[in-house]
Amino acid sequence: MAGFRIREPEMLALGMRLPSLAQRAAAVGALPSLGLLTLAGLAPAHWEMTWHESTSQRDPESLAALAERIAATRPDLAAISALTASIDDAYALAGLLRRRGVRVVMGGLHVTSCPDEASQQCDAVVVGEAEGVWERVLEDAAGGRLATRYRAEKPFDLGQAPLPRWDLLGGRARPRYTLQTSRGCPFACDFCGASRLLGPFREKPAERIAAELKHITSRQPRACIELADDNTFAGRRDPGLLLAAMARSGVRWFTECDWRIGERPDVLSALAASGCVQVLVGVETMEVGAESYSGFGAKRAPLARVERALENIQKAGVAVIGCFVVGGDHDDEESIMRLGQWLLEAPLADVQITVQTPFPGTPLRERLAREGRLLPDRGWESCTLFDVAYQPARMTVQSLERAFRYLVALVHAPRAGARRAAIRKQVWAQRYGAKQESA
Repeated sequence: MAGFRIREPEMLALGMRLPSLAQRAAAVGALPSLGLLTLAGLAPAHWEMTWHESTSQRDPESLAALAERIAATRPDLAAISALTASIDDAYALAGLLRRRGVRVVMGGLHVTSCPDEASQQCDAVVVGEAEGVWERVLEDAAGGRLATRYRAEKPFDLGQAPLPRWDLLGGRARPRYTLQTSRGCPFACDFCGASRLLGPFREKPAERIAAELKHITSRQPRACIELADDNTFAGRRDPGLLLAAMARSGVRWFTECDWRIGERPDVLSALAASGCVQVLVGVETMEVGAESYSGFGAKRAPLARVERALENIQKAGVAVIGCFVVGGDHDDEESIMRLGQWLLEAPLADVQITVQTPFPGTPLRERLAREGRLLPDRGWESCTLFDVAYQPARMTVQSLERAFRYLVALVHAPRAGARRAAIRKQVWAQRYGAKQESA
């Protein structure tokens, strides 16, 4: 189940009218599901597989057609992965398949957080990482003894990661491919749904990364790759080994990382030369009033320090997408307006703005539940990063929705988008020359 999901009609309509926002949504929605393709790479050779993708949003006819296409292959087992915002569609698909006699196994972050709920909708669930149990799942399915729940006994060694089955995508060219070089994040912010649910933070060895890069470029030379990492340079791995592998592959790539790479010469000195064109940096919150601080928890720092780090990254020839989260307990309408005015002048090549979202399995959701602040009429379909699913501390739900729409419209207006495009062009000109206008 791929693609962006937005529940609120006004926000959905706004996103469709803003070109810079729509372009980023389209890029993310086009990324193939790395998790399922990786599991396909672990399957024994005698298993035959097909891969199916759904980007529909609450469309019963589309789901029914998808179920018919899958059932027509007469599978022994159907594996479904979905994020929280699309889990209801995933459950509906599972039901359609089971009524057609197909056994269904489900996994992923949401299922890991809510295994009892998911177990009511399918034949088996995988809790946590699937690589360590996948062969057993397939053996049990083939032997007619599928268990209701599987959980790996220990964290999966990323050095043993299989090559994803990109061939299952067929002959259609993909604008981007995904590659994971690390799993999780050592910071474990309370709103993050990925940092700990699949086990401790780990990094993939450089030689394994090089093998996956070779596999991708054999299919599509000069590919554009988006790393499926939560925080690429947060660990203890020598960044030079990773950057050298990326450079040898000749790919262009994008990743998510901490702003503190702007204070690390060992990363900045080779980042652009390795083919990295953009990084999404989790600035998260920007208190531009009296305190002038940025970030949550362990990543909190004076605003001036964060700004210098971001400028250092772009001086190195890598465009920065600043990622901001609004709606925290410190936010009110005035602070959100101040953030908008700051972003109009900020030296960022692009921005990504989301609403604080209480994903299942996070300390944030647990706290809001204890405080009685989760909205009972807004279920999993509201966990989109763009919809409000809780009662804010310092404003009403409606005022946060209005302030968020105002902020998105302000920051993604044509003039603001053109200004950031000019910044990107200037940043990339440092590495490609003036003739290069896009990357």
